Amino acid sequence: MTNLLTLPLAPVRATIALAEQIRQQAEAEYYDPARIRLQLEQIDMLRENGEIDPDLAGAWEDELVSRLYQPREET
Repeated sequence: MTNLLTLPLAPVRATIALAEQIRQQAEAEYYDPARIRLQLEQIDMLRENGEIDPDLAGAWEDELVSRLYQPREET
């Protein structure tokens, strides 16, 4: 009987589960050390080529490095 009553909520639960998987994947990519390292290299290359303001490059680098040391919540 309970399954019958909660059946209309199945699409909502599926959507929530999918959103959670997407969030976990996005977070994994956001904090991925290899990805951060690549972004730092790209910023360095832009700075060397004069394509980016050194102050802006420094701000981006600070933000990226802080991600490396930011504790992540386990889900």
